Amino acid sequence: MSEPLLIELSKPGRKAYCFPALDLPRGFEEALPELPSSLLRQKKARLPEVSELDVVRHFTHLSSMTFGVDNGCYPLGSCTMKYNPKISEQLAQMSEFTMIHPLQDASTVQGCLSVMYNLLEDLSSITGMSWGTLQPCAGAHGEYTGLKMIRSYFLKKGEIQRTKVLVPVSAHGTNPASAALNGFDIVTVASNREGLVDLEDLKSKLDDSVAAFMLTNPNTLGLFEKDILTISSMVHEAGGLLYYDGANLNAIMGNARPGDMGFDVLHLNLHKTFATPHGGGGPGSGPVMVKELLRPFLPKPDIILTESGYSYGWDSLDSIGKVSMFWGNFLVMVKAYVYILRMGTEGLRAASAHAVLNANYVLNKLKGTFPIPYGNTCMHEFVVSCQELKDTYGISAQDLAKGLIDRGYHPPTMYFPSLVHEALMFEPTESESVETLDAFADTLIDIVQQAKNDPDWIHGCPWTTPVGRLDEARAVKEPDLHY
Repeated sequence: MSEPLLIELSKPGRKAYCFPALDLPRGFEEALPELPSSLLRQKKARLPEVSELDVVRHFTHLSSMTFGVDNGCYPLGSCTMKYNPKISEQLAQMSEFTMIHPLQDASTVQGCLSVMYNLLEDLSSITGMSWGTLQPCAGAHGEYTGLKMIRSYFLKKGEIQRTKVLVPVSAHGTNPASAALNGFDIVTVASNREGLVDLEDLKSKLDDSVAAFMLTNPNTLGLFEKDILTISSMVHEAGGLLYYDGANLNAIMGNARPGDMGFDVLHLNLHKTFATPHGGGGPGSGPVMVKELLRPFLPKPDIILTESGYSYGWDSLDSIGKVSMFWGNFLVMVKAYVYILRMGTEGLRAASAHAVLNANYVLNKLKGTFPIPYGNTCMHEFVVSCQELKDTYGISAQDLAKGLIDRGYHPPTMYFPSLVHEALMFEPTESESVETLDAFADTLIDIVQQAKNDPDWIHGCPWTTPVGRLDEARAVKEPDLHY
């Protein structure tokens, strides 16, 4: 069932508000400056006139039509759509956190500054890094910040020839984009037959023009880069730095640390790994953590602890400056800090272990239905190929994703990474029970069988949504953003 727009529900004279009595002196408008005619409306604004009940029912109905982790299984690969504990939401709504202003004097927000400082300490310990910044508002923003520090680091050293950033062919699309925004040239590193970094190809591209190699471990195929210490040595011997994309940290959190692998700088996704809500554009938080050599280049201000309490530190001459208007998305940080405190060291370790266990459980249930191009085991996520189904039955990865919508499941990631044809990427996370995993895998297997018997049915999915299958390619190329 579709939902009309508020303007379509509008009836003259209805309203859902009541303004308080005007407390300005009579005739105050005469003292106001006259607006230029170019800024005045030529006709009355077309605003919806609806009752309070109309508004409540409208948005309640819209909320029931959306899908989130609270609704059901959300195995969106590389996104870590884990359950968000409600205690984190409750604590983040405390007035002590919500009724503050970023321009208040530091002495009046000591509790908030202590949360940020302690969170940085915990993230440093979890990742094996020296310190970091909480300013970046998302993962890609963190990538931009980390690469900006790398650029500043080499410029200060006088190594202006380091203009290249290496990225694996399986990299997240934000990696080359963030590097390009910082003025770097992008060089792609091939994968070997196992789906890991091709060491020979990497060796051939390492020279004194390379500033950094960006890598996530496990990679986007859900495979752990077993040669990571060799890779680290190769990059550092060439004079470059190693950047860690923290999108997949949920697979190793508490069990392995990027700093111990040789990474020099990384970004995290608090809205993924540390269980704060995300999707639909935010809010997010993408802290950047660094080894000691990059610490002087962190954005200003730093949060420092002195004998008199917490304060802001502005004195780093090598800092890249601010990368956010204020200090980032603070309430997301609160939720992440609560999650870390509640889980503790053993809890974080168990979470990543169960994420890996759940992914391997679903992988093994689907092995007889889909080819697994890389690896018989995985870390937190895995990728299957629907190419054989498409060649034999005309069933695409997109068809299966749309079919899952009709069965009440959010689809996995489609067509990524690009080195797997007709790819579907699954990440069940640690949140799901074995009963949910069984039901999901059995449903997907059933959809495949039904699609083989009735291809026309699967090509028409989804059937139960307010609108049918959209022309997504055309929507991207020819957006029509008006009513």
